[in-house]
Amino acid sequence: MLKRRDFLKTGALAALSPLPTEADELAGQNEKTVQEPKRELPVVKETDVVVCGGGPAGFAAALSAARNGAKTTLIEVHGCLGGVWTSSLLSNIIDSNGKPGIMKELIDRLNATDAQYTATKYDAELMKWTLEEMCKEAGVEVRLHTRVTAAYRDKSNKIEYIATESFSGREAWKAKVFIDTTGNGELAARAGCQFDVGEPETGKVQPMSLMVILSGLNEADLVTAGYIKGPGKDGSPTEPGNKKLHAEILKAGIDASYTMPSFFSIRPDMVALMVNHQYGVSALDAGAVTKATLEARNEVNRIVDALRKMGGMWSKLRIVTTAAQIGIREGRRIHGLYTLTKEDLINGAKFDDGVCTVNFVVDIHALARGEGGGYSSGGVKMKPYQIPLRSLIAKDVNNLMMAGRCISGDFYAHASYRVTGNAVPMGEAAGKVAAKAALTNRLPKDISWDKA
Repeated sequence: MLKRRDFLKTGALAALSPLPTEADELAGQNEKTVQEPKRELPVVKETDVVVCGGGPAGFAAALSAARNGAKTTLIEVHGCLGGVWTSSLLSNIIDSNGKPGIMKELIDRLNATDAQYTATKYDAELMKWTLEEMCKEAGVEVRLHTRVTAAYRDKSNKIEYIATESFSGREAWKAKVFIDTTGNGELAARAGCQFDVGEPETGKVQPMSLMVILSGLNEADLVTAGYIKGPGKDGSPTEPGNKKLHAEILKAGIDASYTMPSFFSIRPDMVALMVNHQYGVSALDAGAVTKATLEARNEVNRIVDALRKMGGMWSKLRIVTTAAQIGIREGRRIHGLYTLTKEDLINGAKFDDGVCTVNFVVDIHALARGEGGGYSSGGVKMKPYQIPLRSLIAKDVNNLMMAGRCISGDFYAHASYRVTGNAVPMGEAAGKVAAKAALTNRLPKDISWDKA
């Protein structure tokens, strides 16, 4: 069987046929295989722009494309929009300060509601509703509970249609331009794009974490104990507080996998907690992600139970909910027309087609438990830098763009731009360019950013 990596090296292009995937390669190593019968797929929609993935980048991409006049469909695998913000309960928006456009609009809109003290510490339920309302107002067609499973290219090396699976079965969707905002680069990989995963020397990826929402804690007690800076808008974790919390968990008899656990105060009587690391888990392996999720939920429950038994400020501690989707820090990095590098961060690179300025540091969580269980900059001292539009345009497929953590960058650049305060402006830029390309029957690479 022709393996994926060999196929990619040939540069071969099969019209209306996806390239072999990782699953194909594994199947080729397994003697027990079956032949799936050929079937006709109903075409659900023919539109201008299809955005796959309804997280921070996807929401912004769809909103931007629709507001720029394109008929836009947003496809999301979970039962709500928001991705890591909602299904993964992140509860914290990083590097959103000073971001104009949709990022500022969302923050202003959240701050005008009872969603949270400030948009960087938000209530996930009200975040879901706010995102849905904004998309509805812009005329975005939203399809939830739907997963992208294949992509088929034509002779001009453009995606002609994608296939999805949902409660409605297997369906096809056509568009002039597609945007991959799945986080893991699912659409791009199925379309045959080349990609990188993990640290270049070892292939190791950053760990996953399962967020949890807690009740039974008084915010004032957390401030007094030094776990967070202060009430309301200052309810962020502190490094001494993180270390103190880890020591408290050890005192309770649990050796937590994450040595810098963090509280995020959402309301006076409700906090979010990140307290675990699942190491060495590939986001491309459903079995591994399943195992990591089960292990993480077990660890979180054991920690909360142990703390509650210690009494005192922990005596009423209870889990309200754990995330439906474990938090994934790292998946595929799709090859684009430009690859952001560590050197770009060190030099504070600026670009003529810069779409977003990143201020967040390189944030690499320990790649193995033996490395300390915390996080570091990997020795990279960055300066504020820009993400160019070219990093959002796929190299191997003509009508495909990316936004969010699956854009084109190396391991170290990804560790900086991957946070959601940058995903939103990336999505906004991708949506604007995709709309212009679709409405003028051009390719994304032919759209000048200064005229978009």
